[in-house]
Amino acid sequence: MDLIWLRLDLQFFAGEKTEKATPKKREDAKRKGQVAKSQDINTAAVLLAVFLVLLFSGTYMKDQFLGLMKESFQKDFMLYKLTEENTQAMLVHILKKMALILAPILGAALAAAVAANFMQVGFLFSTESIQFKLDKIDPIKGFKRIFSLRAIVELLKSILKISFVGLVTFFVIWQRMDEIMTLSQKSAGTAMITLADITVKVGLYATGALLFLSLLDYMYQKFDFEKNIRMSKQDIKDEYKNIEGDPLIKSKIKQKQREMAMQRMMQEVPKADVVITNPTHFAIALKYDEDKLDAPFVIAKGADFIAQKIKLVAKENDIIMMENRPLARALYDQTEIGQAIPEEFFKAVAEILAFVYKTKGKI
Repeated sequence: MDLIWLRLDLQFFAGEKTEKATPKKREDAKRKGQVAKSQDINTAAVLLAVFLVLLFSGTYMKDQFLGLMKESFQKDFMLYKLTEENTQAMLVHILKKMALILAPILGAALAAAVAANFMQVGFLFSTESIQFKLDKIDPIKGFKRIFSLRAIVELLKSILKISFVGLVTFFVIWQRMDEIMTLSQKSAGTAMITLADITVKVGLYATGALLFLSLLDYMYQKFDFEKNIRMSKQDIKDEYKNIEGDPLIKSKIKQKQREMAMQRMMQEVPKADVVITNPTHFAIALKYDEDKLDAPFVIAKGADFIAQKIKLVAKENDIIMMENRPLARALYDQTEIGQAIPEEFFKAVAEILAFVYKTKGKI
């Protein structure tokens, strides 16, 4: 009974997700669009870029806008006879002017959004999150998402953002309250300049507060992401099997490869000039072909069972076998198949080959 409980405990802990995600798991999650990302950083970056553009190019934009207004309300322009041709031309002209005025803001917003995304997740393109899935419209799962822990955390974050940003905005406006109260006593142009200055300052301070909160949010998102992609020990084992292959299958493949290599080696034995034996433990098949190598080379070798198979094939093909215990052992240890024998064995092998050739009447 204790053994059963021990096995159950081991299975439970093996399935518990306590291990950090592997690089492959992270890459798969990124491919699906699952990354640690705070949308608030994108919002804060875009707002910061827009308000900075307004701060430094507000005068240029004001002059351009006033110039467009004056041009639009000129007497000649207002009384100009409208036709299909000149209406299109005037509309294109006004749109070009508006585009030039808004171009710095739109360009800064686009650049800030791209930069914020790139800094968080790098280059990423995934269609996984926009694919249609039936479980997204499942009312039961939708209800669970609404009342999940993550939804509660998001609600608390939204309340914190509104409260903090609202407090900063109120403080900035309160500091300029004297100027706001005297706006009615100023000219329209001066009042507009004051309001524009207050608006930009409020925007910058509020954006700074939001940026601070977004950095905290990014840390939370990263923590939550790391928690969600954790793996169990069994998950890591399964992933390793998928990448490297099942050890049982790998061993069978290696066994098959060894069998094929041995079969190819045995097919070369009939081409040997001589087989040097131990006589029972080692067998080395040698061949001398001056067109291939300057020295005799090994075409097959083996120990124990393989050695017996080499000798059997050699006997079936009338290959002469020579017993030389030290030479057989040394050649087995110091040579590989297809490799020429070391120079130190030239004399001993030459004497054997001379005897073989003489026996076969080749010399």
